Amino acid sequence: MNRFDFHKVYFIGIGGIGMSALARYFLFQNMAVAGYDKTPTPLTRELEAQGIDIHFADDLSLVPASFLDPADTLIVYTPAVPKDHQEWNYFTDRGFRVQKRSEVLGLITRDTFCFAVAGTHGKTTTSSILAHLLKETGTPITAFLGGISEDFNSNFICEGDKYSVVEADEFDRSFLRLHPDIACITSMDADHLDIYGDRDSMRTSFLEFASRLKPDGKLFVRNGLPLEGITYGIEDDSDYCIRNIKIEHGTYIFDLGTPERTLEGVRFNKPGRHNLLNGLVAFAMAIQVNPPLDRL
Repeated sequence: MNRFDFHKVYFIGIGGIGMSALARYFLFQNMAVAGYDKTPTPLTRELEAQGIDIHFADDLSLVPASFLDPADTLIVYTPAVPKDHQEWNYFTDRGFRVQKRSEVLGLITRDTFCFAVAGTHGKTTTSSILAHLLKETGTPITAFLGGISEDFNSNFICEGDKYSVVEADEFDRSFLRLHPDIACITSMDADHLDIYGDRDSMRTSFLEFASRLKPDGKLFVRNGLPLEGITYGIEDDSDYCIRNIKIEHGTYIFDLGTPERTLEGVRFNKPGRHNLLNGLVAFAMAIQVNPPLDRL
């Protein structure tokens, strides 16, 4: 499917953090956007303020008539939608193009240079820092974030379409729809076992995600994870490593070792060693597209 062979997009579950970012993307592409969600939220109110028609009852009569043409409307849904949802069943039974959020995200990013952030923890912080670094160095990015970034006050950024930044969500194996150029895996704690069943099945899914890198792609992994890749860590033998940490007035100051050089006196303001790791891998990913180091 050509990603632009329709003019209208209807979302079932539009208020989700990932779904709302996609809705903003299509609105930015000057497409007509509407949707359903169970309850109003600050996110749905923001989308409505942007001109998106949203209703909060599973009632086909509330769907704008212009979105009932299967030849010109894409239906995007979240896996959280129950199978007895009336609108979902209407669209699936009448030949509409009905796709999961992860499928649509894969289509949008397929022809971009894609940065994907995976892991059971740290995805939103890492992808937000990465998007910030790339934007600050003038990289033309579109970013789909899993939270409202304090830097952008949004979960969607569009500064160009050559590069994309996405959270690679392991829930429902959604990240297997992506084909990144550069990816990271921040953590692999036992999670979503209702889907995976056990830790080994979840680990296998992460290995499959790693195998979906494009040719010549690069994978960054936190040191200690059972995966092959470029490593990052704190005070260890990682390829990208933070050393000599000090704290002054609530700010981390440290040396940052890379395979090529060591940057001394780097400052980082987010608290917590876990955020040091998130910032480190975001930095390591960002410099793969050669932004000037003195601006990071």
